[in-house]
Amino acid sequence: MVESRWQSHNSVPAATFWQRLTTFASWGALVGVSFFSIYPTTNWFAGLRDPRCLFFAWELSLPLVPQFIWFYLSMYILFALPPFFLSPGELKLLAKELIAATCLAGVVFFVLPARLGFPRVVPPDWPYREMFQTLFAIDQPFNLVPSLHVVYSTAIVLAIAGQLGKRRRAALFVWLGLLCVSTILVHQHHLLDVATGLALAFGLHSYWKRRIHRGY
Repeated sequence: MVESRWQSHNSVPAATFWQRLTTFASWGALVGVSFFSIYPTTNWFAGLRDPRCLFFAWELSLPLVPQFIWFYLSMYILFALPPFFLSPGELKLLAKELIAATCLAGVVFFVLPARLGFPRVVPPDWPYREMFQTLFAIDQPFNLVPSLHVVYSTAIVLAIAGQLGKRRRAALFVWLGLLCVSTILVHQHHLLDVATGLALAFGLHSYWKRRIHRGY
């Protein structure tokens, strides 16, 4: 029988945390290579073109809520969770999923470059002034559809949710919901970016799950 990615750890041989951590580090490095090869390149290329505005006009009336930057940045906490919940095989599958998502998103960034509609406003108060200044300096207002912020966060949540009880799983999805909302309320993304990011993450999750169950 093929080992399912979403099986409980109690039904498969336990791997040491060191094994999981080394797998996480090596495959995470490959995810990083794919991201830093594709994202900055397509961002630079979009800046040379005439990106489209893929949002509803009414979205521009949505307020900037600086406090949601904490939920936005909480994606990096999610990044640290997989080795605590997933086996080495599951970590490899998650990494492959993230690499595939990055490549597919990169094609869309290249073919359909989009520009952020929100004006980039730096909040006046500390610590949000410094946080937003850093964010704006690092991330250009392109590469929006789909949101990789949403894709990565959703893929990780879907991967580890099956390892949790009902309450913790519910809390995890509430966290994901707030994180998705934060991409809009910190004016980094639009609704279409979030919707397509969720669709890509759920689609790839379903695809890999079917492949595993068929024994590929």
